[in-house]
Amino acid sequence: MAAAAVAVTLLAGCGAGAAAPEATGSSSAAGASGETLVVYTNSNGEGRGDWLTKKAADAGFKIEIVGAGGADATNKLIAEKNNPIADVAFGLNNMYFAQVKSAGAIEAYEPAWAGEVEASLADSDDDKAYWPLVKQAILLGYNSDKITPEQAPKDWTDLWSKDEFKTRYERVTGLGTATAQLVFAGILSRYKDDSGDLGISDEGWKQVEQYFKNGSPAVAKTDLFARIASGDVDMGQMPSSIVAEREKSFKVNVETVVPSVGVPLAVEQVALVKGTDKKEQAQKFIDWFGSADVQGEWAQQFNSMPVNKSAAAKAKPEVVEFFDGLKQQDIDWNFVQENMGAWVEKIELEYMT
Repeated sequence: MAAAAVAVTLLAGCGAGAAAPEATGSSSAAGASGETLVVYTNSNGEGRGDWLTKKAADAGFKIEIVGAGGADATNKLIAEKNNPIADVAFGLNNMYFAQVKSAGAIEAYEPAWAGEVEASLADSDDDKAYWPLVKQAILLGYNSDKITPEQAPKDWTDLWSKDEFKTRYERVTGLGTATAQLVFAGILSRYKDDSGDLGISDEGWKQVEQYFKNGSPAVAKTDLFARIASGDVDMGQMPSSIVAEREKSFKVNVETVVPSVGVPLAVEQVALVKGTDKKEQAQKFIDWFGSADVQGEWAQQFNSMPVNKSAAAKAKPEVVEFFDGLKQQDIDWNFVQENMGAWVEKIELEYMT
């Protein structure tokens, strides 16, 4: 299985960013009027936030990016639903946005580019409140300068079941990111058992226990690729869009594992925050950001795979080829969404030591 959004990503930049502004400052708004749009995202890493801020300014929008991990951004949007600070949110996958919608923190809006994307990738309800931007594969990557494809693990479960991989993979120390949660969605969904604890068999929970017992804990403020380059570990989770840039930055070569069951695929979305007092400007920003031109540039800059059909033609050939040959893991996302909160709580209390 694979570990994003997506990167790994949770995908793709699933990292935290700047602290949120005070609620009193959120009433300033964007564009020619001088107002500032506050944009929540878990996809601001690898320079995405800075790039988007500049591109938006060139297009007449003044935005403030507030970054957080996917789960953290989700919780923040829900907590602020009665007094929203954000105007727009993007980067969260379907699972997260479904939670945000259920809490009443976003509202339906059909972007100008809605006809250019597959509606099946968007909100499944008739009153579609979130719309897709890019696809992100959640992967297990390994140091190909040190490990050959023949020697490499074939699945996540190999990491803790085979001696040669024990302590050589990075395991997470927190579950606040989309990438980390999607890793466990991919693992636990294989062990669905209606009579099991939280819908998972004893064998499934044993896999989680072994994952934490045999892995090398992530090091705060130290990138996985830096640890791979130094030889501290050889492999770990990553969203697909970060791989090429991290290889260049850390001068290491990485290959990824596609298990026989496939890999979790995150689809990053965008939505209008309910209660924003800059609704019209926020809608214009969504129309602009999801357009074929902007998504095409985003794809070129950040090795992403846009779902906008016109933008996909501008994606890098190697990215298109990768996704064309990728096997997606069949995951019951409704089951995952219903149980993820309880799974996270159990994992943090019982296994994450």
